[in-house]
Amino acid sequence: MASLRFLLAAALVVAFVLEGSSPDQAQLSPSFYSSTCPNVTNIIREVLQNAFLSDIRIGASLVRLHFHDCFVNGCDASILLDNTATIESEKFAGPNNNSARGFEVVDDMKAAVERACPGVVSCADILTIAAEQSVALSGGLSWTNLLGRRDSRTANRTLANENLPVPNNSLERLKDRFRNVGLNDNFDLVALSGAHTFGRAQCRTFSDRLFNFNKTGNPDPTLNTTLLQ
Repeated sequence: MASLRFLLAAALVVAFVLEGSSPDQAQLSPSFYSSTCPNVTNIIREVLQNAFLSDIRIGASLVRLHFHDCFVNGCDASILLDNTATIESEKFAGPNNNSARGFEVVDDMKAAVERACPGVVSCADILTIAAEQSVALSGGLSWTNLLGRRDSRTANRTLANENLPVPNNSLERLKDRFRNVGLNDNFDLVALSGAHTFGRAQCRTFSDRLFNFNKTGNPDPTLNTTLLQ
């Protein structure tokens, strides 16, 4: 039950905090595609439903992808850009390298949207809708997306390394990182951290707490003992 509450809280924050993390937020509107691509949400949802059949953790992966995008210069799809002669992709920043996933599903969603509405919907908005639909399909809340973002043509790997939270950050360091991007270091931090209650984590990010906390050779004494079984 506690996990569900965290998931629902995370949904609200993704809706009301990350939705505003865009340089063009004053122009965002829930009806932005009402005349040019009215079925965009349904198209994305259908692709997601098919993806869920073979990858139950894809919802969590897409929420994380959206969060990691928005935390670096706003929700501009810069995390989707590959390396080029002039771009150092954010995919290979420390917090994303070998852990950010779901890019193929985003490609599938983009292809489906392009077939219906060529040249209309930005990748940034597709990722935004995908995150909301991922939460809804995972049993959380749904919400009305504010749309109308434009895609970035550049990435910032340096800022991704500097801004994105990592598992071994102290509480004070996490608070600093949230404050640095204009987020509340209390409600926003707790709610967005709550999104980690679904999906999967790499063992290396928490194995020390299970087996060698503070190099003692023992588990973290604050852990619920049932987690150690």
